Amino acid sequence: MTTSPSPQAPPSSSRSNGASGSSLPQWRLWLSMLNWRRDPGYEQRKMQHEQRMKQLRNETEQLRQENRRLAELESRMDALLRNADSCSPTPPATGSN
Repeated sequence: MTTSPSPQAPPSSSRSNGASGSSLPQWRLWLSMLNWRRDPGYEQRKMQHEQRMKQLRNETEQLRQENRRLAELESRMDALLRNADSCSPTPPATGSN
C-alpha cells in the first residue's frame, strides 16, 4: 500500500488589504505580525468600569442627600437647644455653708 500526501487547504488569503500573505514582501509580513490585535476582554472590562462608575455616582449622590438631611437635622437640634436655653430659668445656686 502506498501512501500519498494528503491534500492541504490553500493558505487563507483574507487580509484587510486584500493581499495574500505570499504576495507581501518579507518585511511587510513581519510588520503585519506587530499590528495591534483586539483584546477580547476589553469590552467586558469597559462595561464593568462603566457600571462601577455609575454605581459610584449613585452612591455619591446618596451621600450628598444624606449629608444635607443630617445638616438640616443638626440645624433644627441647635435651634431647639438655643430656644430651650433661653427659655429655661436659671438654676438656683446651691450653697454648701
